[in-house]
Amino acid sequence: MEIIIVTGMSGAGKSSAYDCFEDIGYYCIDNMPPALIKDVLELIGQGKRPVGHAVFVIDIRGGEFFDDLKNALKSLGEAGAGYRILFLDASDEALLRRFNETRRSHPLAGSSNLEGIEKERRRLLDVKRAADVVIDTSGMKAAALSEELKRLFLPRADDVFEINIMSFGYKYGLPAEADIVLDVRFIPNPFYVPRLKELTGNNRKVRDYVMGSEISRAFRDSAMQLFEGLVPGFVKEGKYRLNLAFGCTGGRHRSVSMAIVFHELLQSRGYRVSLTHRDI
Repeated sequence: MEIIIVTGMSGAGKSSAYDCFEDIGYYCIDNMPPALIKDVLELIGQGKRPVGHAVFVIDIRGGEFFDDLKNALKSLGEAGAGYRILFLDASDEALLRRFNETRRSHPLAGSSNLEGIEKERRRLLDVKRAADVVIDTSGMKAAALSEELKRLFLPRADDVFEINIMSFGYKYGLPAEADIVLDVRFIPNPFYVPRLKELTGNNRKVRDYVMGSEISRAFRDSAMQLFEGLVPGFVKEGKYRLNLAFGCTGGRHRSVSMAIVFHELLQSRGYRVSLTHRDI
């Protein structure tokens, strides 16, 4: 399991980093007491679905618990768990501006936010020295920080990009969750073939009939080329789940067949794909 410890100065962008890691598929916990890291890792390691990437955001909001960080990291090292520390920093001026803009006080503020920043900086000095990655966010907006984190930590796009393929019938309405809808009502309809009418696209005979048409195969090839050309654009814009819907009249024959064909094709090309048939 890849473990990222996110820490750093209050106001330097840890919340934005949390959102970014969560969007790209990391298992994330915010404001994590360091002493519990090892126990949480053991717990999620026992789950039915393996967790490949975990992020724990740890900072001085944890109060006295934050002081357990050094011992917690030592314990992880002794257990053979690899981890990296990401430290987010910013200039005093940038931090003061952000606290003023949000009208919030620094967690360690006494008489002023600047006093709190200075206290925190001294307290985090050793952690910053031990960090594997230090990012100064003084001149960064949230989007720029997100792009930098993706550059540094994002696995291969097809490891995190998820595609949900759906079939549906137009006579029951469009699926609200669909991002891309492809109409396959132009394909010859097995409904009008007596031996196929009562079957669905889950049956090989129906799929063979649907894909036996030259226009179906041409559509499959063109749509696949279009779709794969779009994926890098979706990833670049921070979208890691796409709902692709195929619709025919009743949602039983043509749309089901084409959805299954695309599911098999995308799986064979290494994508993470799920499949649902709404109207069977």
